[in-house]
Amino acid sequence: MHTLKNDKLEITIKQIGAELCKIKSAKHNTNFMWDGNPNIWNGISPVLFPIIGALKDGSYNFNGADYKLPKHGFIRHNENMLLDKKNSNSLIFKLGYNEALLKMYPFKFEFYISYLLKDNTLEVTHTVKNRDNKTIYFSVGGHPAFKCPVFDDETYNDYKLELEHNETAKRHLINLENGLIADNTEPVFNDSNIIKLRHDLFDNDALVFKNLRSRKVTLMSNKYGAILTVSYPDFPYLGIWAKPEGDFVCIEPWLGIADSETTNQDFKTKEGILTLVPNKLFKASYTIEINNSLLV
Repeated sequence: MHTLKNDKLEITIKQIGAELCKIKSAKHNTNFMWDGNPNIWNGISPVLFPIIGALKDGSYNFNGADYKLPKHGFIRHNENMLLDKKNSNSLIFKLGYNEALLKMYPFKFEFYISYLLKDNTLEVTHTVKNRDNKTIYFSVGGHPAFKCPVFDDETYNDYKLELEHNETAKRHLINLENGLIADNTEPVFNDSNIIKLRHDLFDNDALVFKNLRSRKVTLMSNKYGAILTVSYPDFPYLGIWAKPEGDFVCIEPWLGIADSETTNQDFKTKEGILTLVPNKLFKASYTIEINNSLLV
């Protein structure tokens, strides 16, 4: 485990998967992250690269060859993450290509994820470097799970998500049998910006949004007001998810999306796929800001 601490917050990151696992108040130890209960869901904040979600049949095609990748890619649970740099307010982890990874992902790359603690805010930055002599293709995203309720005198139904802007938007439904994006949608917002949390909201998996105007989501408590805000200016897709029996909610900024049921599995034309030419660098960041009133 690795930690960062200032007078507001204490952050803990696992070496395996470079996974954020705690954001705590420095003064009274209130933890704002899900505890990773393995009987419900053992994740806390997995890092998603080089894909988001599931591939059709677990595979994709690149230049006529087929490759297999696990759901959300190979950073989460990865025991080969290296601590690249550390100072008083930041940690940077690194994973580079190797022969085993080239068999499932035929691109030479370096992937970095950095955690920068500034006052009451944690900035999470994903950096991809192309070390190949060809264009590389990838997606990247976050999956942080926030404790809900945070305090003992609350229930899950005391919580809601408040988006930055009023939206008129539909969720893109997921086929529960294969994890792929189905053709059908379901209305969520009608010139509104509130999602009231309840456990059965996630009976049909995540709420997946493609075209929201909002780039901020605030977790709100009926009793305590704003708990935290996730800001994701670099990410056009958003997932909202929890296990129906879990006391948490994931606010997931994505650059990419799971395969659709109708995909031809060509990696080059996959929806939301990013490209990076040789010797170039890509960066995308999101922040988690804890309400100062909860830290005094």
